[in-house]
Amino acid sequence: MTQQLRVYVPPHPLIQHWLGVARDVATPSVLFRSAITELGRWLTYEAAREWLPTQETTVQTPLTTCVATFINPQIPVAVVPILRAGLGLLEGAQGVLPLASIYHFGLARNEETLEPTCYLNKLPEKFAPETRVLITEPMLATGGSIMAVMDELTQRGVDPALIRIISVVVAPPALKKLAAVYPGLIVYTATIDETLDDRGYIVPGLGDAGDRIFGT
Repeated sequence: MTQQLRVYVPPHPLIQHWLGVARDVATPSVLFRSAITELGRWLTYEAAREWLPTQETTVQTPLTTCVATFINPQIPVAVVPILRAGLGLLEGAQGVLPLASIYHFGLARNEETLEPTCYLNKLPEKFAPETRVLITEPMLATGGSIMAVMDELTQRGVDPALIRIISVVVAPPALKKLAAVYPGLIVYTATIDETLDDRGYIVPGLGDAGDRIFGT
């Protein structure tokens, strides 16, 4: 069976609500941060379905014993926020995955070439087998940043099928690049916008998510 990139847009009212708050140019920075945090929480919740490793055991209730299902602590889970803007989604993601390891990856975009330059790489030299990796990146626009991170992760032994990406807004150019190289990948997003402007910004989008998160 041929693998194909899958993009999920969960029809959750809270996701749509916070997306609307984030889109609004009148939303102040403090409320924008809250919106991105909530989107990180709910998108991570959706992404965790059938992705987190589980194990069954038996527990003693006040009345008897019964079968219980727990997250398997033997299989590592990692979150990779793409700095800066990916930090905005991190707090919400950590609320869902409190035991996950956090590995920061910093990229700065050249505004002329639109290509990313790495300024911080805290990824381990090698990930343990079967590690689940969640990437947080509010905007997938041209695809340069996400492709750079995917390349680093796969070089370090991460199976693309075990990676989940959460993003607030995605656009076709980034999705096409991911699909061409990583057809088994799964992306969770609040919405898909159709176009980019001449600066590589998603339209209608959110504007510069990093600037709005940090008030800069």
